[in-house]
Amino acid sequence: MKKETKIKTWAFFMRLGNKCGCHQMEERSFKIKGYQFPVCSRCTGILTGQIIGIIIYLLKFRVPLYISIIFLLIMFIDWYIQYKKIKESTNTRRFITRKFGRNSTNKYIDRVNNIYM
Repeated sequence: MKKETKIKTWAFFMRLGNKCGCHQMEERSFKIKGYQFPVCSRCTGILTGQIIGIIIYLLKFRVPLYISIIFLLIMFIDWYIQYKKIKESTNTRRFITRKFGRNSTNKYIDRVNNIYM
C-alpha cells in the first residue's frame, strides 16, 4: 500500500474516532508503526470489551456476578488512583481495566434483559 493511501486511511479512522467522542490524546493512545490509534487506550478497551462481551453472550457463557463486581471495582480503583493524583495510569492499565469493566456491564445488561423481557 502506498504511503499516501495509508495516510488517507489513517486520517479517515482518526475522524471516525473523533466522531465517536474520544479525546484522542496522543500520550494516552497506542501506536502501531508510528501511527496513533484512532481512539485512546480506554476507548480501545471499551470497544474490545464490547466485542468480547458479544461473543461471550452469543456463546451463552455466563460470568458469575461476583466476578463482574470485581472487574468493576478494579476499574473504579484505577480511576480513583488517577483522580486523586496518587499515580498516573498507563495505557496498558487503561486498556485492561476498561476491557474487563465493559464485559462486566454486559453482565448487568443481560440481567436486565432477563428480568424485563
